[in-house]
Amino acid sequence: MHYNCLLVDDETELAAMTCEYFNMFDTSCAFVTNVQECLAFLEQNTVDLLLLDINLSEESGFTLCKRLREQTDMPILFISARQSDDDVLIALNIGGDDYIKKPYSLSVLLAKVKVLLNRMQRSREAEEAAAARGQIDADEGGKGRAKEAPHTQTEDGTGLYLSEETLSAVVRGKSVQLKAKEFALLKCLYDNRNKIVTKENLFLAVWGDECYGDGTLNVHIRKLREKLEENPSEPKLIQTVWGVGYMLSVTA
Repeated sequence: MHYNCLLVDDETELAAMTCEYFNMFDTSCAFVTNVQECLAFLEQNTVDLLLLDINLSEESGFTLCKRLREQTDMPILFISARQSDDDVLIALNIGGDDYIKKPYSLSVLLAKVKVLLNRMQRSREAEEAAAARGQIDADEGGKGRAKEAPHTQTEDGTGLYLSEETLSAVVRGKSVQLKAKEFALLKCLYDNRNKIVTKENLFLAVWGDECYGDGTLNVHIRKLREKLEENPSEPKLIQTVWGVGYMLSVTA
């Protein structure tokens, strides 16, 4: 069976209430309470994304995330009562896509999940359309043309292209797949290219909140640099403006 969302949380009352709320708004959701139940569930069912608590019995959510990242790039959103920046950094560094602190609003959590699900659906549709175009080209020309980039892309003199449909970027002719938050961060910098974007504005644009710790932003910037820069240790594309924010440096 297929579900939009699987919640892994040993607070059974909260988990049941969250699932009930999601299902009321046409977002299919199930929950399990520990790591082994999650792994067994995923063997029998397919899931679009995971909502994962850190504090679980026997094994932690961190352990589960690392195990899952060895076999899937499914979005993983941590939900936890743990408030420290260290926990947020660990969650993001081991492969989490977002970190949502408890107590959470059911409506806000659902909105975040729906946005991500909609982006994933657009990405799948764009990939299918691109594959179909490639097949048509192969049938008509004998030699298929290279897969075309989606038409809703932007371009500048650096050869940097962004595709919102597939959450991807092309830089120096190389296609790079980004996670949702990574793409949102790059898009914000791109829309303000050659201008300084303050940390506060980046938090608001990407996370909808200016109260995150600097560590969260630093982790995402580092991951972007690792994917986009020729030498991440000496970044030329995404520049740090110390004490203020960041700037995407491009040529006209």
